[in-house]
Amino acid sequence: MNCRIFYHDKCFDGACSASLFTRFHRECVARPSGHPWQYDYQGLVHRAGALFDDAWWGVGENAIVDFKYSPSPRLTWWFDHHQSAFASAQDEANFRAGQGNPSSPGPQAMRQFFDPHYTSCTSWIAHIASTKFGMDVAPLKDLIYWADIVDGARYQSATAAVELLEPAMKLTLVIESAPDDQAGSISRKFIPLLTEMPLQQVLEQPFVQHLLGPLLDQHWAALDLIRQRSVCEQGVISFDITDQPTEGYNKFIPYYLHPEATYNVGLSKSSFRTKVSVGTNPWTTKPASDLANIAAICERFGGGGHARVGAISFPVDQPEQARAAVTQIIAELKAASTQPPKP
Repeated sequence: MNCRIFYHDKCFDGACSASLFTRFHRECVARPSGHPWQYDYQGLVHRAGALFDDAWWGVGENAIVDFKYSPSPRLTWWFDHHQSAFASAQDEANFRAGQGNPSSPGPQAMRQFFDPHYTSCTSWIAHIASTKFGMDVAPLKDLIYWADIVDGARYQSATAAVELLEPAMKLTLVIESAPDDQAGSISRKFIPLLTEMPLQQVLEQPFVQHLLGPLLDQHWAALDLIRQRSVCEQGVISFDITDQPTEGYNKFIPYYLHPEATYNVGLSKSSFRTKVSVGTNPWTTKPASDLANIAAICERFGGGGHARVGAISFPVDQPEQARAAVTQIIAELKAASTQPPKP
């Protein structure tokens, strides 16, 4: 039998979620069934237009982890923790209906799980796997720890986030910045390894090392480019690097360069989208009650994310739409940054 796992591509938590789900399914579903199972992987990215194609569903079970919900009847398993987990109210209603009545839950209730309060999807899957299925997740505590650190921006400082001293940070660089024509094959290689060996050993794999050197060079070049392009006004960092196409950059670079800022709005371009990245400085001294809800802002333009970080994808050939959104978002965040504290 086969299980196809869709995961948030170019994302450390997405890769960790896919790996943990694979191990969970193998231990708690496949092994008790007594049937041999095969696993394959397909990355999903936020882009303008449709996020799913019906032709992608596999024969057998289909799982989505760390990505938006699909109302397709072909979906078997779903785990997510994003505030913007549903593309529409109809999708959310479909999910809620599948959960059934609390006293008599429907069949989806034991296979589809959502909680936006979890820091990472990896830790959410671990919680469900251990509490509802009896899986021992103790051997995976290091992976879960780093998924929470990376996805929740829980670094001790911007220096720790940007200077990439830990194995998890270097792996994040490879996962987020691998060229599009290699990202899928690389992901299929390292996803199974993440729950089978320590992160340092994953990092030492020849196929990872082959990418790491050039990507580190690109990382430092991106830092220099954003240093040249970024400005900080009224607590908001902004920059436009669309003339230098990139598949990704370290999202903490702006705060490394402008530690005094509260928010960041970056405009970049990759091979398949023009991207507006919006974030909150994880080290801001402002109380949480005074901070803008980034996911809610991004949702108004067709994007989404978390309360403190989000993004919007526009067609790669329509940068003017993205720039118009950037102008509005910057104005809104400047107003939020300079308003007096709530009593």
